Amino acid sequence: MFTLDDLEKINEQLAPLKDLADRELKSIFGLTGKVYTPHIDNFNEIAICKAKILLDLKNNGALAFTDVEIITNELNSLYKRYKHRQVVSFKGDDYECVCAPLKLTKSGKTVQKWARYWLKKMPDESIDEQWLNEVKEIWPEYFVIRQWDI
Repeated sequence: MFTLDDLEKINEQLAPLKDLADRELKSIFGLTGKVYTPHIDNFNEIAICKAKILLDLKNNGALAFTDVEIITNELNSLYKRYKHRQVVSFKGDDYECVCAPLKLTKSGKTVQKWARYWLKKMPDESIDEQWLNEVKEIWPEYFVIRQWDI
């Protein structure tokens, strides 16, 4: 069981790593093949730990669930069979279903598991950046492709 102090500590660790990971991402832009990315890997690991702490605190009632989580759960229960890039109207807003590869085989050629999440669309058909940032904070593991189970 985690406390709010654990959340504060992990946020302090995450802030400097985000800057390093962003710089590393810019430096490897355009490179192909396997690229050594220690800062991005560290940032992703700590972001996943933060998500686990947040989930534990929310399940224990220390923090409230966000609108993103509530609406995503409702959309998942209502639209279980929606496919990638399909748009649905829900409570006056449009949401787009996105499917992304979550886990690959050892060869990296086949997707074993898919992540499915919803993005809120703005009236001009663009994605709501604040919504996307919350999705990335709540479910960071959806944005880290794993090659196999460890």
